[in-house]
Amino acid sequence: MEELISTVVFRIAEWLFLALLLAALLGLVAVTARRFVLERGGGAVECYLRPAGRASAPWRIGCARYGSGELRWYRIFSLRPRPTAELSRRGLVVVGRREPTAADLAELTPDLVVVAVGWAAPDGSDPEEPVYELAMTESALTGFLSWLESMPPGTIWQS
Repeated sequence: MEELISTVVFRIAEWLFLALLLAALLGLVAVTARRFVLERGGGAVECYLRPAGRASAPWRIGCARYGSGELRWYRIFSLRPRPTAELSRRGLVVVGRREPTAADLAELTPDLVVVAVGWAAPDGSDPEEPVYELAMTESALTGFLSWLESMPPGTIWQS
């Protein structure tokens, strides 16, 4: 009788392991497919994001997609179809630029550049405090600054 019970328990453990393995593989395929869909249309770069002014906040790796009116940032390891953050292009200003600090290097690589961004005040003056920090490669930063300074053809900014 004990042998029968141990055989049944072993079979249940086998099936449970296979079910968990299948769930993990399906999750991996879903995250990979989502990333492929985000990057296939172009205008997407890998970058890290965190709220500015909170050095203790962790850097989140994600994919930023450039739109005509906003930068949409999606977390890499997520199945959420909507962006985690949307940075409106209107009034978005780069407040500062720096190399990663020693504390940042625990999560970032030394080849990245950290830029602090915020939105201009209603009177047009630069923001006093940044809202977000973005970390990206030098080439991605060039693309970001180009996107920030340009306007799509036919766009009319209204005050």
